[in-house]
Amino acid sequence: MSERTDRPSPGSALRALLARPEPLVLPGCSDALTARLAERAGFGAVYATGAGIANTMLGVPDVGLTTMTEMADQVARIVSAVGVPVVADIDTGFGNAINARRAVAEFERAGVAAIQIEDQVFPKRCGHLSGKEIVSLPEILAKLCAVLDARRDPALVVIARTDALAVDGYEAAIERGCAFAEAGADVVFVEAPTDLDQLAATPSRIAAPLLINMVEGGRTPLLGATELGAMGYRIILFANTAIRIGARAVRDAFTELRATGDSRGLQGRMLSWEDRQALVGLPEIEALEARYRNE
Repeated sequence: MSERTDRPSPGSALRALLARPEPLVLPGCSDALTARLAERAGFGAVYATGAGIANTMLGVPDVGLTTMTEMADQVARIVSAVGVPVVADIDTGFGNAINARRAVAEFERAGVAAIQIEDQVFPKRCGHLSGKEIVSLPEILAKLCAVLDARRDPALVVIARTDALAVDGYEAAIERGCAFAEAGADVVFVEAPTDLDQLAATPSRIAAPLLINMVEGGRTPLLGATELGAMGYRIILFANTAIRIGARAVRDAFTELRATGDSRGLQGRMLSWEDRQALVGLPEIEALEARYRNE
């Protein structure tokens, strides 16, 4: 059977979501299983979180220790597990402008709908950690130009993030956000506003759709999608909510299992056997097995 050719590209599908009047709530996922849970919860797109992938795949903090191929491979697994658009965090582009061009090619090959690139010095740090450094404005604009040029699908959404607020202050972050928009970024991301005034003012000062990152316990006041959408934000990112919820649940379960040597008390806090198999597609696999046995 031939594959359908009338399906929109991942970037086009994401752009359709962004054209809706309500903001896009984007849950962070670090693996295929979490992405599938997000899709089944009804989210229209998912975010392949660089911090979450570093934490879960390598057990390390978000300080630039993952390689481009490690990230691209994991993102490809996430893309293959879901039918919704995937937004990929490519950190600083894994090097200079030429490295960033190669990263775009690899992540497009993985099937992403969008890529997010930032202006930190490599190795980067989580946007809500101290000790960040940023490259010069000409350097990040050259890298952004390289990323835009490298797109094979012009619908691929390019998100340009600045961490200038923590380094050079709010006005410097606005200057960079405006420069990113003028250079052609589809979405601008000013990382880690520190108060409600900054949050409220930013959307009116940058002529592009804006993404805002909600980090529980981070530098930015925590608000909901309704409030942030009313301010003018188009994408509301909850990058690592899932990994932190999941890690606490596993920690608490292991603590109880170690203390009791008995999992019977945990059954009400876990997926049923049937739900687990449905989540990973066992019924579909069994149907295919039956089909090919009868061929």
